[in-house]
Amino acid sequence: MSAGPNADWATPLKLRELGRTALRFKLEPDADQRAKVAADLGLEALPSLTAQLTVRAWRDGAAITGRFDAVVAQLCSVSLEPFEQPLSGEIDVRVVPVGSVNAPEEVSGEIERNPDTPDPPDVLPGEAVDLAAYVVEHLALEIDPFPRKPGVAFEYDAPTAEESPFAALQKLKDRDR
Repeated sequence: MSAGPNADWATPLKLRELGRTALRFKLEPDADQRAKVAADLGLEALPSLTAQLTVRAWRDGAAITGRFDAVVAQLCSVSLEPFEQPLSGEIDVRVVPVGSVNAPEEVSGEIERNPDTPDPPDVLPGEAVDLAAYVVEHLALEIDPFPRKPGVAFEYDAPTAEESPFAALQKLKDRDR
């Protein structure tokens, strides 16, 4: 991922700015930026989001590590009531510029991956990596698509055989005889 879904909160870092020492970043969007990120992610709101990232040179690209902490507001998929919940996650990605010898090869067909090996590096379209985009991407991966407010239980009573659609069809069939 090189450009986030929301260009309103971007934190670009040019690869050539990386040196021998690691760079540390604390990212924290303002209220307007959080509102736009929340809208992009389908959230009711994003009351807080912070990320602590370390970026260091890696081969001809960069290694980005760190973590984010957020509070997301969603609608309960059962009761449709709004609620907030904390989310956090780790970020560990590698990026390389276009044309890098370290870029993954284009493969057609099925790819077999070993889950114990690191992911291949992302290929950037330009000379900069958007750190905020990686924070938003990792936040999106942690969001429950079917959130349930704490204490809310989904209760389902299966229809009895007499109430099923097939029972209704059977009654129509019997009536026509």
